[in-house]
Amino acid sequence: MTSPEPQSPAPQPSEPESQDRVFRSVPAIAGGAMLLAIAAWIGIDAVINGEGRTPWLALAVLLLVVPLVVAFTLRPAVYAGNDRLRIRNPWRVVVVPWGEVASLRSAYSNEVLTESGAKYQLWAVPVSLRARKRAARREMRATAQARRQMGQDGGREGRGGGALGARSGLGGGFGAGPLSDGPVRAETDRIMDDLRALHEDRREAASAQGEVTVRWAWEVVGPAVAGAVVVLILVAVG
Repeated sequence: MTSPEPQSPAPQPSEPESQDRVFRSVPAIAGGAMLLAIAAWIGIDAVINGEGRTPWLALAVLLLVVPLVVAFTLRPAVYAGNDRLRIRNPWRVVVVPWGEVASLRSAYSNEVLTESGAKYQLWAVPVSLRARKRAARREMRATAQARRQMGQDGGREGRGGGALGARSGLGGGFGAGPLSDGPVRAETDRIMDDLRALHEDRREAASAQGEVTVRWAWEVVGPAVAGAVVVLILVAVG
């Protein structure tokens, strides 16, 4: 008899890589799409119906304007992963490992500060003072409503809750749920809170260490500079 050959263990499925969370400004994207549509409409009309150097000037202006609109509206994004924070701003792409992040600061703009003292603005997570005021008003209304409900519940318990409490052994908190799930925050402030929590959780991880890298977005800078040069030449020759 032959002994059965030992079977090799079945390969274990690899753990799926965690995907980055992407944060972008929806109003900026909508505004950028509208500006691009207007620029295309005016520019194409000038190219088709223009005379003399007007079509060439329209093309040069489009070459200048389109990259600028894309850079400041459609391009900005923040990618938050387990190991690093990648910031895509209008002119640069900055990659900051969580171990190099000193703090995430919110004032009139949202910024990340590195251990070396460098500061990078999060263009895709803009601060809205109006949204903060609106959230503060909602928080005040929710707090006032919770206090009124507490007063009504306390009044009902004072009138008829004594006997019920004596029979059931329950105290004055009977039937009262949590007053609030937490403070009301503006959307961008909640995003910053999530980024701070991820930073606190991952900054000591070995895979979250490294150097800060900065890359210029030449795919945006190049066409914009070329368009500006062509516009200046056409205007000077004009």
